[in-house]
Amino acid sequence: MLVLLGFAMIAVFMVLIMTKKLTPVLALIIVPTVFGLFAGAGLGIGDMVMDSMKSMTSTAALLMFAIIYFGLMIDVGLFDPLVKFILRKLGNDPAKVVLGTAILAAAVSLDGDGSTTFILTTAAMLPVYLRLKMSPVVLTCVAGLANGTMNILPWGGPTARAATALNLDVNDVFVPMVPSLIVGLIVVLVFAWLLGLQERNRLRATAPEIWGDVADPSEAFDGGTGGGGSVAAGSGPASRFGFGRNVVTAGKPGTGGGAGVAVLEDPATLVDDHDTAMADTALDPNRSTLRPKLFWFNLGLTVAVMVVLVANIVPLPFVFMVGSAIALLVNFPKVKDQGAQLIAHAPSIVAVVSMVMAAAVLTGVLNGTGMVKAMSEWLVQIIPADMGPFMAIITGILSIPMTFFMSNDAFYFGVLPVLSETAAHYGVDAVDMARASITGQPFHLQSPLVPAILLLVSLAKVDLGDHHKKVLWRTAVISLVMLAVGVLTGAIGIG
Repeated sequence: MLVLLGFAMIAVFMVLIMTKKLTPVLALIIVPTVFGLFAGAGLGIGDMVMDSMKSMTSTAALLMFAIIYFGLMIDVGLFDPLVKFILRKLGNDPAKVVLGTAILAAAVSLDGDGSTTFILTTAAMLPVYLRLKMSPVVLTCVAGLANGTMNILPWGGPTARAATALNLDVNDVFVPMVPSLIVGLIVVLVFAWLLGLQERNRLRATAPEIWGDVADPSEAFDGGTGGGGSVAAGSGPASRFGFGRNVVTAGKPGTGGGAGVAVLEDPATLVDDHDTAMADTALDPNRSTLRPKLFWFNLGLTVAVMVVLVANIVPLPFVFMVGSAIALLVNFPKVKDQGAQLIAHAPSIVAVVSMVMAAAVLTGVLNGTGMVKAMSEWLVQIIPADMGPFMAIITGILSIPMTFFMSNDAFYFGVLPVLSETAAHYGVDAVDMARASITGQPFHLQSPLVPAILLLVSLAKVDLGDHHKKVLWRTAVISLVMLAVGVLTGAIGIG
């Protein structure tokens, strides 16, 4: 009964948020409560939730003050020069912007902390997406793909948990999986490029009066280098979609033009064009919160916060508490302005903190009623005996859904040892089981039980259901590819 209730609860929750019948916060509260009562929790369900919520308070504080700090830094214009730099380097091609997002997220993920990765990636790239009228869901999808794939790094957590649970050396687990990691990252970049092409085509279709019939889509973003072109004034529509004011109708060099290919003007036009496209947004060039004279102070403060964050010498929530306090005091000395800044970011804070607290209901019911334990034991029992030699592969496949619906601690310290003990009877080594178990991490990182992903969608103001629609099948593909590469290279053996 607990097994059925557990899987049914998870299925109902996912359907409700992906079909937008309920907001994630309401679904996280109502669905587990109903199923918990059916499971016989009774009045004890309150204690289950409160016990789970105790472990969430520091996370909620971290996310709350991180949103305040980086929201403030965007308001005062700290990231405006970075946005202009990125636009100059990537041009105005959505495909290149999305690919750049994936590379940035993967690079920042080297520190092993998902929250830091999403904070920096969103702070750097979200203004660019807004400026180009690109979908923020693409940003969260690509950042989630990159960070999830990089999460198998030894210092990221899951690999260390798998090694510890099975009494193995962490290097013995990770090093043979490097080829899987590399191929996984390649798949991430492919997905990023394809998503970028979709965005490119969507924006072109949205404004056909600008693009017309483009012979070669890539040439529509070549920075206006084609020869023999003529400039046509592209007033309202061009600026509305963030592509700059002018469109060049250019032919191939030496052909005298007239090829009918719409080519955008130099990216500098996009960067330096302070028209009304971004009025009343976070990137409004005339916003009253800009503090250009304090740029170097804000940059120094942010670098200091990041150094302390990565060094992990002070609890992360306290780092952002102090950073936010200093930033508010220096940039907005007046008490009235400080209050206005806090109020300005209140919607984002309420969204993410309420989701973290609501997630405690789901985890509390799963653990308190024994659903997680029953589900894991059932999965172990249903594996046929003749599949024993393939236990490592089975474990890799099971790690995809199981780490999504339970914490890494629950899976690696509760489920993996049982699976590994079973596999030993069929000649499958523990190290093979450990390596296979970490291939589900790209999928795991998208779970609503992972605070970092809640931070990502909140900072980007993206609905969790929309994020899941775009990211889940792609992360499943990446996890399966990493598992397949592990098998093909011999890192994951068969008994």
